[in-house]
Amino acid sequence: MAAAMELDDVGDAFSDLERRVMSAVKMSEERGDPPLLRAVEAARCVQERGLGLPNPELAQVLVSNICFANNTSSLWKLLDQAMASRVVSPIHTLALLTSRVIPCRREQPEAYRLYLELVTRYSLSSLSLEAGACRDKIAKSIDDALQLSKTYGVQEMDFGHAIVLFFFSIITSLIDCTIEDCGCQLVSVDKHGNAYTNGGKLAMDIDIKGSSNEKRSERREHLRKSNALMAIEVAEKISSNKKAKAFLRLIHINMPELFNSLLQKLQTIEANRSTSESLLSSIHILDNLSVNIKKALSGELLLNKHQILGALVDAGSSVNPCNSFGAGKDACWVPLDIFMENAMDGRHLYAISAVEILSELTKTLQGINQATWQETFQALWLSALRLVQRDREPLEGPVPHLDARLCMLLSIVPLVVVSIVKEEREMPYPFGNNFLRTNSHGNRENKSSSRGNGLVSSLKLLGQFSALLSPPPSVVNAANNAATKAAVFVSNFKNGNGNLNAIGRNDSSIKAVGNMLHLIVEACIARNLIDTSAYFWPGYIVPSALAKDATSFQDSPWLTFLEGAPLTSLKNSLMVIPASSLVEVERLFQIIVNGSEEDKLAAAKILCGATLVRGWNVQEHVVRYVVGLLTPMSPDSSASGAGNHLIDHMSMLNVILFGVSCVDIVHILSLYGMIPEVAAALMPICEFFGSLSPLSSHRPIISDETSVYSVFSYAFLFLLRLWKFYRPPQAHCIAGCEGSVRVELTLDYLLLMRNSSVALQNSSATNTRNNSDSFKASESEPVYVDSFPKLQAWYFQNQACIASTLSGLSSNNPAHQVANKILNMIYRKMLKTGPVSGNASSNSSSSISGSPMNTAEDSLQRPMLPAWEILEAVPFVLEAILTACAHGRLSSRDLTTGLRDLVDFLPASLAAIISYFSAEITRGIWKPVPMNGTDWPSPAPTLLSVESEVKEILASVGVHIQSCYPCGSPPMLPLPMAALVSLTITFKLDKSLEHIHGVYGQALENCATNCTWPSMPIIGALWAQKVRRWHDFIVLACSRSPFSREKDAIVQLIRSCFSSFLGPPVAGGSHITSHRGVTGLLGQFMSEKGVRLPVAPGFLYLRTCRAFHDVRFFIEIIFKLVLEWVNKLATECGSGGPARLKSSRISLAAAASGVQQAATLGASLLFIAGGMQLVQRLYEETWPTMLLLPGVEKLGGDGPASSILQGYAMAYMLILCGALVWGVGNTSQLASVFSKRRARVIGIHMDFLAGALEGNIILGCDPATWKAYVSCFVGLLVNFAPAWVPEVKQESLRKLASGLRGWQECDLALSLLELGGPSSMTAVVESML
Repeated sequence: MAAAMELDDVGDAFSDLERRVMSAVKMSEERGDPPLLRAVEAARCVQERGLGLPNPELAQVLVSNICFANNTSSLWKLLDQAMASRVVSPIHTLALLTSRVIPCRREQPEAYRLYLELVTRYSLSSLSLEAGACRDKIAKSIDDALQLSKTYGVQEMDFGHAIVLFFFSIITSLIDCTIEDCGCQLVSVDKHGNAYTNGGKLAMDIDIKGSSNEKRSERREHLRKSNALMAIEVAEKISSNKKAKAFLRLIHINMPELFNSLLQKLQTIEANRSTSESLLSSIHILDNLSVNIKKALSGELLLNKHQILGALVDAGSSVNPCNSFGAGKDACWVPLDIFMENAMDGRHLYAISAVEILSELTKTLQGINQATWQETFQALWLSALRLVQRDREPLEGPVPHLDARLCMLLSIVPLVVVSIVKEEREMPYPFGNNFLRTNSHGNRENKSSSRGNGLVSSLKLLGQFSALLSPPPSVVNAANNAATKAAVFVSNFKNGNGNLNAIGRNDSSIKAVGNMLHLIVEACIARNLIDTSAYFWPGYIVPSALAKDATSFQDSPWLTFLEGAPLTSLKNSLMVIPASSLVEVERLFQIIVNGSEEDKLAAAKILCGATLVRGWNVQEHVVRYVVGLLTPMSPDSSASGAGNHLIDHMSMLNVILFGVSCVDIVHILSLYGMIPEVAAALMPICEFFGSLSPLSSHRPIISDETSVYSVFSYAFLFLLRLWKFYRPPQAHCIAGCEGSVRVELTLDYLLLMRNSSVALQNSSATNTRNNSDSFKASESEPVYVDSFPKLQAWYFQNQACIASTLSGLSSNNPAHQVANKILNMIYRKMLKTGPVSGNASSNSSSSISGSPMNTAEDSLQRPMLPAWEILEAVPFVLEAILTACAHGRLSSRDLTTGLRDLVDFLPASLAAIISYFSAEITRGIWKPVPMNGTDWPSPAPTLLSVESEVKEILASVGVHIQSCYPCGSPPMLPLPMAALVSLTITFKLDKSLEHIHGVYGQALENCATNCTWPSMPIIGALWAQKVRRWHDFIVLACSRSPFSREKDAIVQLIRSCFSSFLGPPVAGGSHITSHRGVTGLLGQFMSEKGVRLPVAPGFLYLRTCRAFHDVRFFIEIIFKLVLEWVNKLATECGSGGPARLKSSRISLAAAASGVQQAATLGASLLFIAGGMQLVQRLYEETWPTMLLLPGVEKLGGDGPASSILQGYAMAYMLILCGALVWGVGNTSQLASVFSKRRARVIGIHMDFLAGALEGNIILGCDPATWKAYVSCFVGLLVNFAPAWVPEVKQESLRKLASGLRGWQECDLALSLLELGGPSSMTAVVESML
């Protein structure tokens, strides 16, 4: 009742106001007053009632009378004067008119024409209103008049939303009127359409005097037609306004669906203008309207070239010809090369797919370098080709070889391209026909095919790089087969053969010479990126004059296999020849699921053979199948006992686990991001088989034997290879605030990544196994360590063992009792082979392989216990025998023999041995023992030569170190280190022990690197004696050790990286290289003439950077080197000096390009070494500190050019670091995983900038450096990482925009606010007023 009464009061007040106003206006008109005085009289009526101006009620009074009770020219003139003098709000008045005039535009063409004139005059010229109740009231009135909240679904209609949506509503209404009045057919239904634009339905509800009976005159008909065209002219005119473009950008950024509806309307006009006479006469106006919308759509910041930011960013653009300066035109793509080469480091595995990382990295560089997709894809292919060429004849050693590099080129990179092209195809874009599509250079492109066309163009241009396309020797046959396949296809096509790929088995008439391009094209065809039309490219097929190769694709045993031949007869052939199609792989998988036991094992071995390693066209599917085979599900859900079904699959699991244990396969799984999935799959296997007791007839494990211990050992050692389980206490401590540059993987982190991935995506979308229920991976269920109590208990015990020493043996603890049994087994073996005391001189360490233990007596002496119980007891065993050896009660030979016997009995015990010895080595409580050849093996025969070669390698990259071992002093190692290295050299180097080598190899190097005692040369010398063919690999590994403890070596190496990439050293140093750019940094052929010749500094940096423990020192070195290069460039482009030297100076464009190259290298080195943790530190601590430092370390001060370029370098470097880690968008899985951290880090840095701009923070740097840094940082952020801006607090954005406007960077301030999200709309509107 009260509400009704209140409404009545409001209605009475409005009627009274209307009566007073119209009476005063009428009297003024009768006196002959001009429109201005009549407007004053109307305003006096409002003020007499105590109301302010502009007044919403007055506007409503005037509009309600014009439409259409008093539709007279005098009243329209009065309204015009009222709007001009701000007696009424123009935008509110236009909103009222829009909802009344447009529906009646056919019946009232004169009113519609006057309305269009008012829109032209007032829609954007008078938006200024002071914040307060009046502005809020007008915003609400606009909302009520046009029903904006209801139409556009806006919950809270503030002033900014009201203005932006008002303008958008005007534009769309005028376009709708033109479409309807010209008789055009809408392309699709617009759910955001304005109902009041329809002139046929709503007009019936309005009583217009005499309109139904009055005959339409020819003049009015002509007026209607001209109105239809004038509406589009008005839309074009107001859309050309700077404010209009800003408002349209706000719609595009914050309401893309709404903006798409506008584009649909424009497409309708575009499609009908050639058939409509009315539209045909206004083609230039329509083109101008499209251009205006296009500018808003592009969202590109038009930088003021007279300001610092505009000049630097424009001059430093990657498309600028000046990029040939310094490192060359490929310098801007060096992060691709660095990432790919770093991904080949077998000591470090990735928890995230290289496809995901490289896809985001490629899109990031494409945006920052302002490159076309053809240039981007070409850079991607060239980086991968260089990666392969660097290791075309790889060094021998337990590291990933050529197969991992070929996987990157022929599988990972094609999948990256698939991801990028697919993203464009799925991007919502409601129009076609090349409408409004422009590339980064302003040229028109087809949105739906621009990336696909860029791919094709890049592949065609690859033929120019013949040196990079030369296939490695082991790939020549595959390349020739790919070329021959294309030749067969073309021949059959020309001959009209229906089966284009068909060829007789004995037909050797068609042969072709292939290179890496043919393999790349086949990889792209297999993934539907291109079609077989590539076979017809000019010069693609090169006929061969050589005899047909016996391994050509026509004789492939896979054809025989598909025809139904027995698998066992083809097993050996199929293991060495990869499958080339998904059909072959699926057929093989069917046999694994449904075949006989013999066929299952044969198929599993084949799947883990060449098909997994070199089946590049189907590798991603094979990887999924193999990981799926590690998680067989019970066919009977009622089966008793958790994991009992694994017994049925024990033989197959043994084959799979043995097959995937080689170094290259583990690394390939890492490249596909399957490490978290593999960890989750291995945990139940370890839990189950580690809880079973072996048979009493169990013997020391050999490769072909399947047993409980063998399956457990394969699975357990594989699981431990996925993270650094042996990391010593020192590494755990320094991984905090001041610790190692990158935090390594842990089991908890792997499971977190795996569970996060499951939560982010539907398992059915990534699960390619759809043929059987027997091997479904439980991807949809999260996995936690708590679900595996035995594994969790060992996990905690291992951490405790690393953190502190053990207690002594006790007969009360079950673990100690098991330890006693193991010690009895070891000592009995020692007594059988000789006296307990003795030394290694009487028996070579290579003969330590254990005597046969086949007698019934020996079988009874072994502790036939579950593996978990043995692993729990192993640390106590190790403590006992190590203590006995230290006190002379056990010889070194017997110690090594005992350790080897323990590993032979249960290979999984090697993990406990490594973990225990690693911890003891770093504690420093064990005395060193002489490696003299009497007590322990001697490295003397090769130690000096290894040291000399290490020095030679380091000197080739500009690093000079002192000798670790003075002449005459005997080499010594701490007792645990001596025991560990003595154990490792007892293992034979064959494929059956790759699962062993994969565990102790990295652990041994890690122990030596982190040990304060210089032990790596000794270990290298011992191994060089044992495996001569590994000599080069061992020497290269030893050359990495100095960087973990010598800061001078780090400085020299990083300086060499800069000089090899950018050219001559900027200050000091003697290393001069004939190559620059990527080739100078990473090398061309790593093993072209042996490892003893110069090694590229960048390659050595990538293999050592994780050992840099002092993060602050490491960052400062790179930062100072970047600034040194910047100062050199600033000096060369300075304006002082003799006139005759000015011709030798470089331009600002060249200087900015050089700054970008130096900053790109610095950012890449930081990103690859420290990842997210280091980049976070840059944003939160390092860069703010550098800007605050006064005194000697103060930034800037060497002249204005130097100060400005320093600021630009810092901004570019920081933006690029963040972009390399987080990406610049929000669409990828990588971005979604780290979005919260990115938002927090960016927010902290922006808060710092805002506070300093407000004067709340006192800066120590040069003011010119500060201004250049802030302007360039915000400009680069707006241009290349706009998705970061909405994550910043609105208050910080407003402060930054205010400070930028104070520097006359108004366009930059506006662009920053535009990207702030819906909450910043009011701030944008206010800044425009």
